[in-house]
Amino acid sequence: MFWIGKDVEVFSAQKEFIDTAIVPLAVIDGSPTGMKQSASAAEFLMSLTGFVEQQFKGRVMVMPPFTYTNTMLKKDYIQSIDQELKLAGFKYIFYMTSDHSWTREVPELTVLWLPSIPLGDMDQSVKQSVLSDQIRQVVPMLSAKWAEL
Repeated sequence: MFWIGKDVEVFSAQKEFIDTAIVPLAVIDGSPTGMKQSASAAEFLMSLTGFVEQQFKGRVMVMPPFTYTNTMLKKDYIQSIDQELKLAGFKYIFYMTSDHSWTREVPELTVLWLPSIPLGDMDQSVKQSVLSDQIRQVVPMLSAKWAEL
């Protein structure tokens, strides 16, 4: 499920089953060297979260990406997002990112860090294979958190 009107209606009616929010964290870097890298990382992140949503449809809702710059005070924003999602009724909130700094920035939150893999020039079958490999790393992380309660 995605953060769109129709899916939010389903979430409201079935909160006991749709208990997990996934928030992609994507950096915007406008520097000459950072722009392509941050765009590639965002493409990877959005493809991966879409793939996670397909695998766990009916259990997870993928939020719009939280985009930020490296000069922002990220912790305040992300804690505010976390509070809103808890208020909405999500039991589990996962933040997916290719930016390792998030693991230090908010250690109290569940941040799933995966190194970015450039998908831009890959054909569709290779992209699917790469994303399948990545999902095999994500599933145990999700399952371990779900098993805690």
